[in-house]
Amino acid sequence: MKINRWDRMDFRWLKFAWQNTLRNRRRSLVTVSIAALGTAAILLAGGFALFTYESLAQAAARSTGHLILGKPDQFTHDEDTPLQHGLDNATALRASLLTDTGVRSVLPRVEFSGLISNGDKSTVMMATGIDPDAEFSVKGPFLTVTAGAALASGAAEPEVMLGDALARSLKARPGSSLTLLASTAEGALNAMDVRVKGVFSTGVPDVDRRLVYTDIGTAQKLLGTQRVSSLGVFLSRMEFTTGAQQRLAAANPALTVQTWIDQAFFYRSVRDLYKRIFGALGLIIGLIVVFVVTNAMAMAIIERTREIGTLRALGTLPAQLMRTLALEGMVLGGVGALAGALLSLAVSLLLYLVPLEMPPPPGRSVGYPLNITIDPALYLATVAAMVALTMLASAWVARKTVHMPVVDALAHT
Repeated sequence: MKINRWDRMDFRWLKFAWQNTLRNRRRSLVTVSIAALGTAAILLAGGFALFTYESLAQAAARSTGHLILGKPDQFTHDEDTPLQHGLDNATALRASLLTDTGVRSVLPRVEFSGLISNGDKSTVMMATGIDPDAEFSVKGPFLTVTAGAALASGAAEPEVMLGDALARSLKARPGSSLTLLASTAEGALNAMDVRVKGVFSTGVPDVDRRLVYTDIGTAQKLLGTQRVSSLGVFLSRMEFTTGAQQRLAAANPALTVQTWIDQAFFYRSVRDLYKRIFGALGLIIGLIVVFVVTNAMAMAIIERTREIGTLRALGTLPAQLMRTLALEGMVLGGVGALAGALLSLAVSLLLYLVPLEMPPPPGRSVGYPLNITIDPALYLATVAAMVALTMLASAWVARKTVHMPVVDALAHT
């Protein structure tokens, strides 16, 4: 391959910049180290934020479904009686939804509230009726069963699963008999005796104090209706959510089709908070790196003012000197950014090989694994931004000296 004169000149100037950075190795090493640590900090913080977003998104979608279908009033109005805004033709609608090639499964849900009693004590419950076999096979281990077993179809008598805090409050364990009390769809009061099949924990103590799971048949019998609250649609890939929402909304104009993110209040809150926190962190780290590089280049330029004057006297143009000094900043920032990227990559891989557990966040009783997402776009953008910032900082510092009159530069001491 033929290299023209301009390519050779650019390579020569880059080599000249590299050699200049080696003239004061200690100062250059400190500058590179700061740039490397800054880059690594940004990448690790950004990777942690991306991991948190992905984990919360998967948890939210697994809890409700990628899409949620219901009557419009189900999402906008409170119900005066249980399942007032529920779906009547859930079985036929479920079969229709399953014909869509992107739909993996459709799970009906019956949500209601009432009282649960052990005979001596009654407390408020927030209950959900589910299709047990489909629920646990599609969602996987979304609950931690601490005692007993998960619900299953075909039980001889009505069964429930209780949150562990609720089970402790009622002194219930697997095999215990309890009574559910709730208003029917007609507004009357109904009661049903049930047996505790299992005790679980969601990791959120406030939820575990009230949550009860039962099968849809038991819930509908207690409420005196065949309706369901909504249908959760699970897709083969989360990326298909927008397209599937448009198709299902067009096929069911009388219904509202929400996405998982519409109901993921916690996910949206955490994402907005992390964006502010890590955005401010990245800005602070970037400013620190710029100040360090600016200081290092300022010291180097002051020490080389007479050298710059000599080069000007020999015919070197100010633009050429500006380019050389900017390239020196690029070398320092580029080497530091690449070193920081390698350090971040090593730490991220190490966390996969040697897992660490984070302490429980506020409102939860269980921790979660500390992982750092390795995102190529984040790495490329961070390294490019670091190189650009150091180049601009170096050029800004050098602009005054390279335009100094030659006589003044040669007389500088």
